[in-house]
Amino acid sequence: MRSLLSRTLLLAIALSTVGVALLVAQATKTSSQKMTDAASKLVGTLTAEQKKKAIFDYDDEHRTTWFFTPVQDKDKQSLRKGLRMDLLTANQKPLMLDLLKLGLSVKGYEQATGIMGLENLLAELDGPNGAMTRNPTWYFVSIFGEPSNTGKWGYRVEGHHLSVNFTFDKGEVVSATPMVFGVNPAEIKAGPKKGQRTVPEVEDLAKELIASLTEAQKKVASQAKQLDEIKEKQPDAAVGDPIGLPAQELAADQKKGLRKLIEAYAQRLPDDLAASEMKKVDAGDFAKVHFAYCAEVKKDGSKPYTYRVQGPSFVIEFLNVQADAAKNPANHIHSGWRSLPKDFALGGK
Repeated sequence: MRSLLSRTLLLAIALSTVGVALLVAQATKTSSQKMTDAASKLVGTLTAEQKKKAIFDYDDEHRTTWFFTPVQDKDKQSLRKGLRMDLLTANQKPLMLDLLKLGLSVKGYEQATGIMGLENLLAELDGPNGAMTRNPTWYFVSIFGEPSNTGKWGYRVEGHHLSVNFTFDKGEVVSATPMVFGVNPAEIKAGPKKGQRTVPEVEDLAKELIASLTEAQKKVASQAKQLDEIKEKQPDAAVGDPIGLPAQELAADQKKGLRKLIEAYAQRLPDDLAASEMKKVDAGDFAKVHFAYCAEVKKDGSKPYTYRVQGPSFVIEFLNVQADAAKNPANHIHSGWRSLPKDFALGGK
C-alpha cells in the first residue's frame, strides 16, 4: 500500500514538473514563435474550401496589396481577399483572434477589437440605406506561405479601419508593417458611450508636442496644407524626403515628447517587437527624425489636423480631417506605422 502511494506521489510530482516546464517554455517563447504556432493551429482547422480563401503563396501579389478602407462593390459586397471571420466556425473564430492578439500588445489588441466593434455603431448611424456594409465580423485573415520557424511566411488580419501585417523569416519577424488603425468616430459624441476614444494617446501626445513648440519651431514644423492620406494598396509609403522640424532642433523635454509619440505607435506591438522597432528608430539616428503637422480652424469651429513623424527607417502618418458617421467634423482618424523604404521586408527603393 505504501509502495503504491509512493508511486502515485512520484507520478503526480512528475506530471506537475512537466506541466510547469510546458508553462515556462510557453512563457519564454518570442512573439514570433507564438504567432507561428497560432497560425499553424488555425491552418490545421481549415477545410479545403476555407484554405482556398485563406492561404496564398508567399510571393502572391495579394501579400503587398493591402487596404484599410472599405473594399466593396455597388451591391455592398466585399471585394477584399482572405477568409472572412463570419465564415469561420465557433471554434475557429477564437483562433483567428488569438493570431491577432499575439501580434499586438494588450492595449493594441484592445484598440484593434475596439475598432472592429465600432462597426456596430457605424451600422446604427448609417441606417439601412448606408452606402457600406458595416459588420464587426467582416474582418479577414490571409496566410502567405507555410507558417514555420525555418522559411519565409506572413499573415494579415484586415478589414475596415484595420490592417495588421507581419512578415517572418527563419523564425523572426522581419516586418511588422504596414500597421494601420483607423477610428470612426474618433470620439463618440452621444449615447451611452459618449466620450469614448479608441486611440487617444496618438492625439494627446501629438497635441502636447505641438503646444510645446516655440513660434520659431512652429514656423518650421507647420505645413501650409494638410498632409496626404496614407497610401494603401502598395508596399511603398511614398512620402518623399522628410519635412518639418528635425529632432536635433528640439529641446530635451520636447525630444522626450516626440519619443513618447513614436512609442505610442510601436507599443501597439508586443513588448519584444516594440523594443525591436524602437531599436531601429535609434539606430537610424534619432536626431534625424522629423516632425511636421498642419492644424486648421475652420469657420464652423472644427479643427482638422494631420501630422507626420519620419525617420530613416520609418514613417508615422496621422490624419483627422474627415467627418464621422454622425456628420461631426474632423472626428475620423487614420493612423499608421510604416517601414522605409518599403513595408513587408522588401527593402530597396
